[in-house]
Amino acid sequence: MFDAISIPFGSKMLLNTVKLKPGVSMEDVEIAIGEMCNVVKGAYGGNKGGFIAGQVFKFSGFVSEEGSLGATGAGDHVAIVTYWRSFEDHERSHADELFTARFHALLEMCSDAQELGYELLWQGEAEAPVALAGADDRGS
Repeated sequence: MFDAISIPFGSKMLLNTVKLKPGVSMEDVEIAIGEMCNVVKGAYGGNKGGFIAGQVFKFSGFVSEEGSLGATGAGDHVAIVTYWRSFEDHERSHADELFTARFHALLEMCSDAQELGYELLWQGEAEAPVALAGADDRGS
């Protein structure tokens, strides 16, 4: 459940942001999100339906002044990131009656939701750090 994920090149990423209604806490939505994710993972994972992996993020309140243009903050919201073999596979998951019921339970606690699809153009990992010259001579 909390293991690292590997995303194959060519996958499609869906970014769903759901803004919580005033008075709704993260604890309120955790069960709905967990049930929704379990349906997707179980019914559409692997060769069953094109689901590759997913992640759920809670907005921490941090907005980068260096990386933002005109941002004023985003309020309490959750980002649900899912990776699929195709957009069509993703859309089939939304037609599933069990998934739709779980998703609508989440939306009842939200004032806004938006789901955008992206195609992977680049991916990479940090390279191993290079040892500085003389670092071994400092005595550790």
